[in-house]
Amino acid sequence: MSVVGFDVGYLNCYVAVARAGGIETVANEYSDRCTPACVSFGPRNRSIGAAAKSQIVTNCKNTVQGFKRFHGRAFSDPFVHKLKNSLVYDIAQMPTGTTGIKVMYMEEEKVFSIEQVTAMLLTKLKETAEQALKKPVNDCVVSVPCYYTDAERRSVVDAAQIAGLNCLRLMNETTAVALAYGIYKQDLPAPEEKPRNVVFVDLGHSGYQTSLCAFNKGKVKVLATACDPELGGKDFDEVLVRYFCEEFGKKYKIDVKTKPRALVRLYQECEKLKRVMSANCSDLPLNIECFMNDIDVSGKMNRAQFEEMAADVFARVEAPLQSLLEQTKLKREDIYAVEIVGGASRIPAVKERISKFFGKEISTTLNADEAVARGCALQCAILSPAFKVREFSITDVVSYPISLKWHSAAEEGLSDCEVFPVNHAAPFSKVLTFYRKEPFNLEAYYNNSNGLPYPDPTIGKFLIQKVVPQASGESSKVKVKVRVNIHGIFSVSSASLVEVQKCEEGEEPMETEQANEKDGENKMQTDQEEQQGDGPKEAEEKTPRENEEMEITPEEGKGEKKSDQPPQAKKPKVKTKVLDLPIENSPQWQLADDMLNLFVENEGKMIMQDKLEKERNDAKNYVEEYVYEMRDKLHGILEKFVSESDRDALSIKLEDTENWLYEDGEDQSKQVYIDKLNELKKLGQPIQERYTEAEVRPKAFEELGKQIQQYMKFVEACKMKEEQYDHIDDANVQKVDKMASEAMMWMNSAMNQQSKQNLTVDPAVKVKDIQAKIRELFSTCNPIVTKPKPRVELPKDETAAEQNGPVNGQEKPQDATADKGTTENTGTSETTETKPEMDLD
Repeated sequence: MSVVGFDVGYLNCYVAVARAGGIETVANEYSDRCTPACVSFGPRNRSIGAAAKSQIVTNCKNTVQGFKRFHGRAFSDPFVHKLKNSLVYDIAQMPTGTTGIKVMYMEEEKVFSIEQVTAMLLTKLKETAEQALKKPVNDCVVSVPCYYTDAERRSVVDAAQIAGLNCLRLMNETTAVALAYGIYKQDLPAPEEKPRNVVFVDLGHSGYQTSLCAFNKGKVKVLATACDPELGGKDFDEVLVRYFCEEFGKKYKIDVKTKPRALVRLYQECEKLKRVMSANCSDLPLNIECFMNDIDVSGKMNRAQFEEMAADVFARVEAPLQSLLEQTKLKREDIYAVEIVGGASRIPAVKERISKFFGKEISTTLNADEAVARGCALQCAILSPAFKVREFSITDVVSYPISLKWHSAAEEGLSDCEVFPVNHAAPFSKVLTFYRKEPFNLEAYYNNSNGLPYPDPTIGKFLIQKVVPQASGESSKVKVKVRVNIHGIFSVSSASLVEVQKCEEGEEPMETEQANEKDGENKMQTDQEEQQGDGPKEAEEKTPRENEEMEITPEEGKGEKKSDQPPQAKKPKVKTKVLDLPIENSPQWQLADDMLNLFVENEGKMIMQDKLEKERNDAKNYVEEYVYEMRDKLHGILEKFVSESDRDALSIKLEDTENWLYEDGEDQSKQVYIDKLNELKKLGQPIQERYTEAEVRPKAFEELGKQIQQYMKFVEACKMKEEQYDHIDDANVQKVDKMASEAMMWMNSAMNQQSKQNLTVDPAVKVKDIQAKIRELFSTCNPIVTKPKPRVELPKDETAAEQNGPVNGQEKPQDATADKGTTENTGTSETTETKPEMDLD
């Protein structure tokens, strides 16, 4: 079972995997642990990651980057139209009303949804993880910004499904960082002690997130989050780009913004300059050759000048930090540590402002780039049954307050209720009780539209179907369970009708029950586990705590209505029957099942097309490599093994093939390249074989000669009647003598024949023939030469004498046979071999 964490960023992505030795961030095919979040579309295939980033300048209209910010966004969204003018590539409206990306792919104009493009990137990350783990990857945890809304989270889950991934959890990036920070800490306070409060600041390229977490041994609880989705490293890049656009306009009389390719190059250089300025205070140059209109441009910048220009951007760093303290009602001295991550957090002015705000030195104990991916991999390991991980409970929060509204029969209008207030624990479930005679609608929405970085506060509509009145005609009691699941997505998970056998007049006020979705082992559950183990219960506490449930009376629920009908006197309990009710879910902007299946199918086709194109390019490259390699060798190591006529013929063939590759052969099928390579090998292979034979043949003859010498020495020893071979009969000795003599004659003949042979023709004797002669000689002679000497047994009378003890009070001398590995057991006439002692050192 795979345990993988994906940090899908605005500019770059990281992949972390869990192994027996711990969590490891893996490298891609370029040996780089950072994979660009970039997809490029070509006439035959897609390029993803580093290969796509290399085409940002050359294929800028069809290379997309920064598409993460379009998740769950309608094309009519003002945020989308604001960004549209700054994009190099085109965007278009999808049939569903969402934002799509328009490119040329396979020489056709295509519009891909954001889910499809993200799925392409996830497919690449999945391949990287599979190459590292050497096994298929299915289960994973994917990071998302903590400020993502319901629609954006659903979009990412759909993208993971299109890529063939089973997303166990969408994890807030700051929560992933907190997990990576806390799970290795051995000095955390005990659960009953005061928690350790740590602030995490994540300033990436496109977003600014902060969270305040309370740590105890074995658990972390997110107390609050605050963010500025519009602030990131891109804003600092923008400051530099604007400055140099104005400077180049005055200095070189060029308008950079009219040329997309030039603008892309300027953004790349400004980003590099920003990084260098973080480590240097001196004036730094910016030089771009052939920038536009064949003009070379240059400029310079220093850190002080940059900080002065970006002062208004730096001023936005403190607002989310202040919001954290206000939400949690904590003071600066209550904060134990401030941990910063994210690429833009390396800017000295950012560090200085954060440190000054909290009045303490900031910590950089985590890897600023890889902490999120490592936290996601740790969460995946916790959720996976394949790994045993130190128990660590994670309680996240609801970032925005969620309310429900419905039509009230009693008041003839809309009623609403805040179900999950801001910073409510998540995942969490609540059970609402309604009294209805017919199906009814619930509409979920964010009730704090001012603090929402999203134009539409609607989450979705949910129709509770097949609601019927009681047999007596009165309203039925309907229990509806709503929840924020492990992904941070709101849903109406179930509804049930309580059928009363004997119904009397009167109704109770609307009740609200809630149950925290955590198992007995303090671990987060997947959706399936929550559905099976989740249920309303009652507890006496009026404040929700971890692993506890509670009941809220109508007066405590903010904005709740006491009932839809006037309350009546309580009646005796009666038998009830609970019936499950179907729910029609209509979440905002979620892909329909048929559309999702179509995207999954299309992704599979594009993966296959990429694979076929890779094989075609590989076949073409093999031909090109063979042409260059053989051309060099014909005038190098192969020169002695080819005749002048053959060399001229092959050289002409290689030159023709090279010309063909860059003309008619530029765009051919895979089989054409295979056939072309086979044609070249028909001429070149015999030459290479002659060279190989000449290199290996002397060693083969040497090995054969050594074996012949060994067997001749054996024959000589047998003729001298040496004792060690006196058990071998004459017939076998003559057989060895004959085989060795014949092998010697064959070898001498082959060597003489080969010495007369020209190197430009095929050898008279090949290495495989020599090796066959070695095997033949060995299989015939070796069993004879290594035949063991028969075991010698002592005469019976000597054995009996030894059994009777020493003669005349003296020890009997040890028999010579003892030196040959035999010993005698007291009381028996058998002999056994002496076994070597085992070395236990």
